[in-house]
Amino acid sequence: MTTAPIPDRPATRPARRAPTLDGKRLAAYALIALGAVLTIAPFYFMFVFATHTRSDIFQLPPPTWFGSNLDENYRNLVERVPFWRNLWNSLYLAVLTTGFTLFFCTLAGYAFAMFSFKGREVLFGLLLATMLIPGTLNIVPYALIMQALGWIDQPRALWVPGMASAFGIFLMRQYIGSSIPRELVEAARIDGATEFGIFRRVIVPLTGPAMATLGLVTFVQSWNGFLGPLIIFRTAETYTAPLALRSMQGIANTDWGALMCGVALTVVPLLILFALASRQLIEGLTAGATKG
Repeated sequence: MTTAPIPDRPATRPARRAPTLDGKRLAAYALIALGAVLTIAPFYFMFVFATHTRSDIFQLPPPTWFGSNLDENYRNLVERVPFWRNLWNSLYLAVLTTGFTLFFCTLAGYAFAMFSFKGREVLFGLLLATMLIPGTLNIVPYALIMQALGWIDQPRALWVPGMASAFGIFLMRQYIGSSIPRELVEAARIDGATEFGIFRRVIVPLTGPAMATLGLVTFVQSWNGFLGPLIIFRTAETYTAPLALRSMQGIANTDWGALMCGVALTVVPLLILFALASRQLIEGLTAGATKG
């Protein structure tokens, strides 16, 4: 009587050991955690102080949890300054500046990246050289020009000069040149597309990450702008939010609870915008860093 052969048992794989944290990795995680805490702490205390009185804020140790004075702080805020009007002024300027910057910088970046014309490199070098000039050197000429145009206390004195930037043109030129094949543009020209049609149907859809990065940077810069509005605006109704909050500060009579309440309300739109556009921001900043 024959017996059936016993099949070979599959070799058992050794159990995988759980990854262990060595000293270097643990130190790196601790450093990252410390950096995260130091980054988040100012925002946390800003919201906490917005709910406390001035005396509570300056006591030792300072409060670390939310209080019950938010309503009074808000009432004091809107009584001292036309806060919602000032917030609308900031939004109006930021949206206009961002929209025009995205259009003109993407258009100029497309021209520098895809067109060959005499003096292109020289012109681009001069454009980059303007980034080396400190902005404070332009304060007096800027104020004199706006005074001559009669644009003092007018919002267009800020968004018209901000319709394009050297940094924006540089960013879009580098992104378009490294991420969009020239053959794609040539194929569109062979098919009979106009240059603006190529820009609208080919370039703009493919530059989403870079445009999101430029838009976020421009919006935040315009929203937080202080020196320009300080030079241009003269009345409380035309102030932007940062300028209005600064006007609440005095030498010895500053309602820090109301001020922190205004700062918190001003920061919330930026936090929401960054949360919505953080992925596009990272993609735009890392585009072209690796190939293959």
